[in-house]
Amino acid sequence: MSSIPFVRDFDFEYGRCDTLSPLIRRVIAPNPGPFTFTGTGVYIIGHGSVAVIDPGPVDPAHIEALDRALEGETVSHVFVTHHHLDHSPLAHPLAARHGAKVYGFGPQQAAPAGGEVRLEAGDDVGFQPDIEVGDEEIFRGKGWTIEALHTPGHTSNHVCYALHEENTLFSGDHVMGWSTSVISPPDGHMGDYLYQLERVRDRNFARLWPTHGPSIDDPRPFIQAYIDHRRAREDQILACLADGHDNIRDMVAIMYADVDKRLHPAAAHSVLAHVIHLVELGKVASDAVDQVDLSAAFRLAEPA
Repeated sequence: MSSIPFVRDFDFEYGRCDTLSPLIRRVIAPNPGPFTFTGTGVYIIGHGSVAVIDPGPVDPAHIEALDRALEGETVSHVFVTHHHLDHSPLAHPLAARHGAKVYGFGPQQAAPAGGEVRLEAGDDVGFQPDIEVGDEEIFRGKGWTIEALHTPGHTSNHVCYALHEENTLFSGDHVMGWSTSVISPPDGHMGDYLYQLERVRDRNFARLWPTHGPSIDDPRPFIQAYIDHRRAREDQILACLADGHDNIRDMVAIMYADVDKRLHPAAAHSVLAHVIHLVELGKVASDAVDQVDLSAAFRLAEPA
């Protein structure tokens, strides 16, 4: 498998507001976990009249920490990358407190598949921004310019936000330094995800700030490693099918033989996303009516 140069070490304290650059500060929420790493990193952009990205969970200690960080300032924009419970629940309460609006892409296109395991911190059911952003739409505030980039894949409504003044990207869960991103059909889509990885790579940002974990300081080779890892997984799937392993669970048992079996149900959703993408490419076929199904049988497609 292709190796991703993960970065996991960084200095932080819960409740502390850290200055990361001339325009960026961060407060990390105390919600660590298997999908949030050390917790949700909430970014504050600018000074005086500021934007906030991914306010995070409704947690009393976290709310108090954000209030301290924002003392004497006004929030003009609240941006949300997507609708998961570790990102969006505090968006509307924070915006209401400051007389601001919540910006995001809109509701998800499809509910995530159920199955054996919950692959995320959970959905913020019914989340709806006040203002739906458009791809490449520009927003301006006091001393900052933010561009919304619709980056479906992790979720259908995922948005990254580029800060023009520093050529940096707030990448949400699209690209993370500490782990790969979960792609779970039907709302998650591997083809969209790979396309958007290439798009972000080719923007040549100087730095990425994911919502979880440390910054990615050399984004282009890191994102390429992300892409290479996904392509290698697809090669593994095609090899499994060539050997007669026609279902997701059998593929996972082979592809993840050295991984704790408790993690296999989560891996199955990622493999399913890859298989659906390979069906769309015409490399894999299935007779299943519903291919978003871990029990469906697949086979190599006949050559055209």
